[in-house]
Amino acid sequence: MERKTIDDVQDEIVEEFLELDDWMDRYQLLIDMANDLEPMDDSLKTEQNLIDGCQSRVWINAEYADGLLTFTAESDALIVKGIIALLLRVFSGQTPRDILDCRLTFIDRIGLSDHLSPTRANGLLAMVKRIKAYALAFDEE
Repeated sequence: MERKTIDDVQDEIVEEFLELDDWMDRYQLLIDMANDLEPMDDSLKTEQNLIDGCQSRVWINAEYADGLLTFTAESDALIVKGIIALLLRVFSGQTPRDILDCRLTFIDRIGLSDHLSPTRANGLLAMVKRIKAYALAFDEE
C-alpha cells in the first residue's frame, strides 16, 4: 500500500470536518477521535515527553524505524486528545524530511484555529513544535 502524503491526509481531514456544518458536531468528531486514540504506555509518560506550554498535560513520543517517524501521544483533556489524534494522523508514518518541509494547513482550513482558546492554540503550537523537533533530530539529510 502506498504511503499517503501529509497533504493527502490533511485533505481527508478537511473533507471530514467540512461535511459537518455545526461546530458542536465538529467538537464531537474531535472527541470521537480522542476516544479512538490508542492509549499511550505509562512508561512513556515521562517529563521528557511532557509538552511545555500546554494547559493540560500532553505527552508525545516518537519512534524512528525504516526512515519513518511514528508518534504516540496522550492527554488528560478530551478536546486536546482529539487535536493530538489529528496531528498523529497527519505526521505518523512520515519521513522526518516530509514533516519538516510540510505546510500545516488543515487547522485553519477546518476552522479549528478560530474555535480554540488562546491557551489551547498555544498548546497546539507547542505540540507541532515538538513533533518538528523530533523530525529535526531524526532527519538524515
